[in-house]
Amino acid sequence: MSGSPLEAQAGHCSACGQPDDDAGAASTLGVCRRCGHHRRLSAAERLRVLVDRGSFRERDAEVAAADPLAFSDRKPYRERLASARRETGRDEAIVTGTARMSGRRVALGVFEFAFLGGTMGTAVGERLTRLIEHAATRRLPLVVVSASGGARMQEGIFSLLQMAKVAGALGRLRARNVPFLSVLTDPTTGGVAASLALVGDVNLAEPGALVGFAGPRVIEQTIQQRLPAGFQRAEFLLEHGMIDLVVPRTALRATLVQLLDLLAGPAVAARSRRRSR
Repeated sequence: MSGSPLEAQAGHCSACGQPDDDAGAASTLGVCRRCGHHRRLSAAERLRVLVDRGSFRERDAEVAAADPLAFSDRKPYRERLASARRETGRDEAIVTGTARMSGRRVALGVFEFAFLGGTMGTAVGERLTRLIEHAATRRLPLVVVSASGGARMQEGIFSLLQMAKVAGALGRLRARNVPFLSVLTDPTTGGVAASLALVGDVNLAEPGALVGFAGPRVIEQTIQQRLPAGFQRAEFLLEHGMIDLVVPRTALRATLVQLLDLLAGPAVAARSRRRSR
């Protein structure tokens, strides 16, 4: 994570079209100073924003996607994977590991939307499941930052099976009273929204994030009705009780740390009391 990707990608705001200087984009963590638009961040940028410097330790990087269906549309799936790896410098659509946030150790998963739309195939599902199981075993608070188009169609039913696998692992995590904080960013949709992103003990979203199962155009075409203004945006979900907080990116790290202190602190204290008996 050398260099400054926040600065490198600065330019014109995709929402209001106004230019921004590099230093300004870096200081606001990719948030437009004029209109407040939150641009999408890479996994590397997310780690720079959220975790203590130098504390992240990746896990299960060797788990890679297979091609169980030998899928091909305009090009073979294997070629799409190779292209995504070259373009992003990542080998899958999620990076998982452990890190510290203001000194508190957490298990952390961060989606890489630029890798095939952050879609969840067998490798993403396996990495997430292993991370959740590690969090349960070590009793580490779990934080997942989602940015995904949903299940990876090139892996068919094998991709859909990851929804059940991840949901089951989260159920076992909850049975051990280990907190799970879910951060929904733009976009969080499809199988990722349905299986993990909306089932945190606390669900946070960045302003303006698109969150839902099917996209708004698909819904409109299906029900033959116009959707309400702002439908499936973070603020709409907050108003309708589907998420707990909408948090500007500049306050996200501090909010997560506060929630970790509230949710994980009592559990740590209880374990310490049990050991002392």
